[in-house]
Amino acid sequence: MAELDPHPFPLVAVDPVANGQNEWVALCLRVSGDGEPSQRLQTLFGTDLLAAIAPLDGLLMLDHPSALTPPVLALMPPHRIGFVVSAGALVEEGVPRRLADLHEIGYRIWLDGALPAGVRQPSALRSSARDCALDAPASGQLVALFGPHLARRVDSAQRFSACAAAGFDWFSGDYPYDPELAGSDAHDGSSRRRILTLLGLLSRDADSRDIELQLKQDPALSFHLLKLVNSAAFAVSTQITSFNQAISLLGRRQLQRWLQLLLYARQQPDGLPNLLLPLAARRGAQLEALCKRDGGGRDDCDLAFMTGVFSLLDRLLHMPMTDIVGELQLPQHVSGALLARSGKLGAWLRMTESHPSGDDLDAAGIDPADWWTSQLNAYHWAIQVGRNV
Repeated sequence: MAELDPHPFPLVAVDPVANGQNEWVALCLRVSGDGEPSQRLQTLFGTDLLAAIAPLDGLLMLDHPSALTPPVLALMPPHRIGFVVSAGALVEEGVPRRLADLHEIGYRIWLDGALPAGVRQPSALRSSARDCALDAPASGQLVALFGPHLARRVDSAQRFSACAAAGFDWFSGDYPYDPELAGSDAHDGSSRRRILTLLGLLSRDADSRDIELQLKQDPALSFHLLKLVNSAAFAVSTQITSFNQAISLLGRRQLQRWLQLLLYARQQPDGLPNLLLPLAARRGAQLEALCKRDGGGRDDCDLAFMTGVFSLLDRLLHMPMTDIVGELQLPQHVSGALLARSGKLGAWLRMTESHPSGDDLDAAGIDPADWWTSQLNAYHWAIQVGRNV
C-alpha cells in the first residue's frame, strides 16, 4: 500500500488585487486544507511563489497570527509579504502585541473587518481591509488612516465607486466583469466587426496576409502589436516597424496568441488598462497547463489556451456568447466549453472561474500540487502580459 503524504499540498485561493488605475499590485492568498496551518504555509512558501509573482506582493489572509511561526516567517521576506488578519483575533490576549511586533520588524498588517466591541485599534496598525460584498464604509471614512486600504469582494462597478469614495486604495473581487466596467472602451459597429473577423481568421488558421490586412484596418490593435514586439519581453536589437517583421519575430503560433490577448488591450494609448486582459491571460495559460498535464498535444493545448482567452469576449464585446461562437465557427468541444462549460475543457474552465474545493479537484482527477503549479504558472504569465501590453 502506498504511504500517505504526511504533508499534502494545501488548497490556495488566489485573488488579484488592483489599484485605482487598473494595475495589479498584489495577490491575495488564502490557504486551506489538511494539516497544521503552519505546515501548510511552509509547504506553500517553500515553492517558487514569490519569484513567480514578482514584482507583485503577496497578501496572506489569516484568521489568527498563530500560524506565523519562526520557520514560516523565515520563508516570508517582509518587503514582499503582508498579512491581512481578522480584526476579531484582537480579543485574544497577546494578539495585539504579536501583530505590533510583526509590524515593527517590517511586515505590513491589514486589520480585516470591524473591531470587536470594546477593543481598541493598536496605534501602529493603521491599514484596514474589509469584505465589501454587502456594503461599503461612508464616503471619506478611511481618509484619516494610513493606507493602502483593501476592499475585498467588490463585485460591481457601483460598489467599486463607493469603496473608492470611502478611501480604499486597493480592490479585489468580480467588479472587472461588470458590464459597466468590462470592456468600457466603446467600439462602434465597424470596429466590432473587424475584431470578430480577425478572431474568425485566427480560429481558421488563415493566411498571415489576411490577418495583416485586418490589422491595418484597426489602428488600436496595430499600435499594441508593434508596441508589444518592441517591448522588453522580446529584447529585440532593432526597431520593429512593420507587420511582416512582427509576424517573422513572433512566429505564427505566438502571433495568434498575442493577437487573441491584444483584443483586450486599452483602445486609447493614454487610457486605463483593461482589467479583463490579465484575467483572460490567466485563464488561457491555466487551461493550457491543464491540457498539457492531461497529455494533450500542441494543437489541443492551443485550443485550450484560446478557450480560456475567449471565455471573456462576451464581457469585452457586450455580446451574447452564442453570437460570438456563431461568428467564429469554433470546434465543437470549444464551443461547448464556452457556451455550457461542457466536456473536460468546460470543466477546467469552470474551475478557473472559481476557487475549487478538494472534492472538485478529486472529481476532475487533478492533484492539489498539480493544480497549484498550473495556477502559479498562469498568474506568472498574466502578470507579464499585464506589464507588456
